[in-house]
Amino acid sequence: MSGSTATPTVVLVHGAFADATSWSGVIAELQRHDIPVIAPPNPLRGLASDAAYVASVAAQIDGPVVLVGHSYGGALITVAGATENVVGLVYVAAYVPDEGESLGELQGRYPLSPLVSNLKEWTYPVEGGDPAVEVTIAADAFPAIFAADVPAEVTEVLAVAQRPLAASVFEEKATAAAWRTKPSWALVAGADEAINPEVERFGAERAKANVVELDGASHAVAVSRPAEVAHLIREAVRATA
Repeated sequence: MSGSTATPTVVLVHGAFADATSWSGVIAELQRHDIPVIAPPNPLRGLASDAAYVASVAAQIDGPVVLVGHSYGGALITVAGATENVVGLVYVAAYVPDEGESLGELQGRYPLSPLVSNLKEWTYPVEGGDPAVEVTIAADAFPAIFAADVPAEVTEVLAVAQRPLAASVFEEKATAAAWRTKPSWALVAGADEAINPEVERFGAERAKANVVELDGASHAVAVSRPAEVAHLIREAVRATA
């Protein structure tokens, strides 16, 4: 197929404290509409290295790619989106940093979310160096902060299956801002307690993204409202096909 007729492949990039299964409902919706989709693992070890991994996944896909980033995944698609075959970016309750800006600087523009005071620190081994710090959300605080609109029996599982994030990612600066040259879409979760919705709005507006806001949606909006998330992604696919 030539690039002009190929349906873009959707690459779903999960964020911190979650894994690719958090996209399950969204994947089912996209597959129902015959949209090719892949949800790779996000290493969660460093902004530059994670973005390089996402870029490498995208570059190995034949034809155009729409990158979708949830939460911290938004920072990764901002950098990885510079990859040649990426034709669109979709931010889902996500950070949208600018080139040369760190996530700490971006979220420091507004009052910090309750997430920040409910992080638990762990360490992990680094070959040839001192142990590094990684963080998870305190298990008792996880449901309210991450997934207030998800059933309790689901959040109890998600809370113990968290994937930790390297603490260093908040200081690393984004080395590119693909939204300057590629069209973007953004979904703001109106009741997000993990990222201040103001931070999501600010980044989306700065990127001149096509913005949808879901009132009452938690940070785990892809889990709680997959049809609406998939609808926005389908809009991006249609616009870039």
